[in-house]
Amino acid sequence: MSSGVIRTGIGGWTFEPWRGVFYPDTVKQKDELRYASSRLTSLEINGTYYSTFKPDSWRRWHDETPDDFVFSVKASRFCTNRKVLSANGESLKKFLGQGLTELGDKLGPINWQFMGTKKFEPEDFEGFLKLLPREIGGRPARHALEVRNPTFATTQFYDLAARYGAAIVYAVDDDEPTWPCIDQPTADFTYARLMCSREDEPTGMTSGELDGVVDQTRAWARRGDVFAYFISGAKVRNPAAAMALIGKLK
Repeated sequence: MSSGVIRTGIGGWTFEPWRGVFYPDTVKQKDELRYASSRLTSLEINGTYYSTFKPDSWRRWHDETPDDFVFSVKASRFCTNRKVLSANGESLKKFLGQGLTELGDKLGPINWQFMGTKKFEPEDFEGFLKLLPREIGGRPARHALEVRNPTFATTQFYDLAARYGAAIVYAVDDDEPTWPCIDQPTADFTYARLMCSREDEPTGMTSGELDGVVDQTRAWARRGDVFAYFISGAKVRNPAAAMALIGKLK
C-alpha cells in the first residue's frame, strides 16, 4: 500500500527566543526562513491570520525555500471570526487575492481556524464551504478546518466536511480540554496541530512520546499526505520537537 508524504514543521519562523536555540548566532535574521526550511519540511505561515502581504513577500518565500518545500497558510481572521460565515465574499477575495499563487506548487493547505465561541450551524457552515475555491492558481486547493467548539463533534459536521473534501484539523492542546480532538478521514490529507510541547524537555516531548506521534503520523500517511506542526505549547522547544520527529520518521 502506498503512503502519503509526511511533512513536519512549526508555526512561523520569526520568534526571538529561537535565536541561539534554533537559529545559530551566525544566522542573520534575514536568513531565518532559509535556515528553517533547510531543517524542516514545512512551515505554517501564521502572519496571514492578522495581516495581508504583498505578492513580493510570497515570491520571496517561494524563492528562499528548497524545491520540495511546502507552506501551509493560516487564513485571515476576518474570514473566520464572523457571525455569518456564508456572507464572506469580500473577505475571502481579499485574503485569497493577496499573492498565494506566487508560492506555486509550494502552496499547501489553508487552515481556516475558528474561535472557540463559534458553534456549528450546519446551513451557514455549508454556505461557507461553498465559497472556498476548488483551485488556486490552476492547482487543486486543500482546505483544513480548525474548530474549537464542542458542537462540532458530530457526525453531521464530519459528513459535511467530507462532502466538500475538507480536512478537519486534528488539534491537541493539553491546556484546552474542551476543544474537540477530531480524527476523521474527511479529505485526502491530514492536518495536525500539536500544542503539547514542554519546556523541561529539550525536544519538547520525551522520546517515548515522540514515538507515539511517529506511529500516529504513519497511520495517517496510509490514507494520504500529512502536515504535522508543533504549535504553541512551549514554543521555544517546537523546532527541536519537529526536527526530532523528522529524525524518527526516517
